[in-house]
Amino acid sequence: MPSFLHEGAIALVRENPAFIADLMREVLHIDVPAFTEARLVEASLNELIPAEYHADAVVLLSIAGRPAFGSILEAQLQEDERKCFTWPAYAVNARARHQCPFVLVAIAPDPGTAEWAAKPIDLGGGRPWAPFVVGPDGIPFVTDPQQARETPELAVLSVMAHGKGVVETAVCIAVAATAALELVSNEQRMLYLALIESALGDAARKAFEMNAKVERRISSWQRGSFEKGLAEGRAGSIIAVLEARGLAVTDVQRERVLGCTDPLQLDDWLRRATAVADTAVLFEPPTTRK
Repeated sequence: MPSFLHEGAIALVRENPAFIADLMREVLHIDVPAFTEARLVEASLNELIPAEYHADAVVLLSIAGRPAFGSILEAQLQEDERKCFTWPAYAVNARARHQCPFVLVAIAPDPGTAEWAAKPIDLGGGRPWAPFVVGPDGIPFVTDPQQARETPELAVLSVMAHGKGVVETAVCIAVAATAALELVSNEQRMLYLALIESALGDAARKAFEMNAKVERRISSWQRGSFEKGLAEGRAGSIIAVLEARGLAVTDVQRERVLGCTDPLQLDDWLRRATAVADTAVLFEPPTTRK
């Protein structure tokens, strides 16, 4: 069963496919072309081959809708000799399917595994092929909050790579990463925070959890999530009341109610939903109500 660390490394790209381009440019120094779209595509890479080849993630970079460059991402936590046969097939099959250049990027948090993964693979006749490998030595120590905000996923990956090193440095990286979490969605924030905490050693985790900046940030996020939950609950109640009274709610009206975050407005709509004869009247400003 894949570990949380393995799934976490892949989740960073699944949550933000464009991150693989940043990783290739900034860490691997690959000349990635400018692109207009980065999207996940089918990760099953068996083309005219009986065996099932399934990569961890495949990202296609496009320019004006046309495939321009692709990357196959593999999270490799330990040596696996089977990958010497499947990795080249991944790259060749993806290249044939999308008709554009493809590279394979292996993320290996363990130094020994990274060294193993980087060895050229003999395809026969002395023709070598090799993946691009991101090992712990290649992942930067992101300690600057501003740098972390520019690339939140790289900041989280930095914690995953160095979180069990020197305690003071690990905590500094983790604190910087939390600054970046202010810029992502609530769902991403919870996932990334869990990855950060799980990547830290015991001593670093305790120091991180006791850090005043971290406590304030997490407290504000939890408060925001609670308030968002209350708003969603009120909005759902308004729709339920109107429908229970047999009043038709249009898609536009439903979207307006569910998108509202003002508690006073929601309370007003909820009170009036029990009495209005027409849903359109619900949204009339106070001066026009009869």
